[in-house]
Amino acid sequence: MAFANKPGCPMCSIVSSAAASPSGPSSPSTSSSPHEILYRDDNFTAYRETANPVSSKGHIVVVFNLHVPSLYTLSSSDLPLLVTLRDLSHRLLSSLQAPSSPLQSPASTQPQNLLATDQSLRSTRQSFRVGFITPPFKDIKIPVTDHLHAHAYVLPADRMGWWRSVAYSSIAWYEVDDLIAEIREETSNNRVRSGVNPRPIDFVPDAGARRGTANGIETTDASILVADPEHGEASPNLLPPTPGTARAQRHPGPSPDASIPHLQV
Repeated sequence: MAFANKPGCPMCSIVSSAAASPSGPSSPSTSSSPHEILYRDDNFTAYRETANPVSSKGHIVVVFNLHVPSLYTLSSSDLPLLVTLRDLSHRLLSSLQAPSSPLQSPASTQPQNLLATDQSLRSTRQSFRVGFITPPFKDIKIPVTDHLHAHAYVLPADRMGWWRSVAYSSIAWYEVDDLIAEIREETSNNRVRSGVNPRPIDFVPDAGARRGTANGIETTDASILVADPEHGEASPNLLPPTPGTARAQRHPGPSPDASIPHLQV
């Protein structure tokens, strides 16, 4: 699925200026851009909101590099992307609180480190908020509604103001953990609730990303994730198409590798 840059889009302009910067993905940009670019990779560009932050302790905007028009464009195959967005946001906010600590790549936590990171994750989720503002609501200071981006900030939101707080309230705010949990509920038919206490499933970025029919045919849509073969990531275009979609018409019939393996008991 192609999401070309849109002329005149402020977020596309930020992404383009960050791409033209010679700075690396884990170091702040030194370009003349009015936005302080904190991080950039193939999927996201993150900048620090300095003009109108909602929190004096830190407010970051994580922009999708592709001009994804809506949150509802995402599918179950984009779960690893959402998990990466959440983890990246936590690391960036943590780096603002402790600038002396180096920013690490948003890699998934190893199983042997689960117990060691449990306490830190619990405290992080209590002090950080990461999520999306759903249209028709918008942040009046960052009024972009047609290019998907997430807001991440440190509590308390002491610079938000009452009118701006409507967009960050429960009627418009979509917490990224809640979105991840709801997509996993849809694909796995299991109740998965988000919360401050992490569980083993929270450390598996791909959990719930695949879906299929009862007869073993996988119907996972292609992800908007830009794969990195050097890190062992498979191309999202290799996933079989969902029946009835335009991609299925271009590639009729199930792929030989589209069957979900069955356990023999």
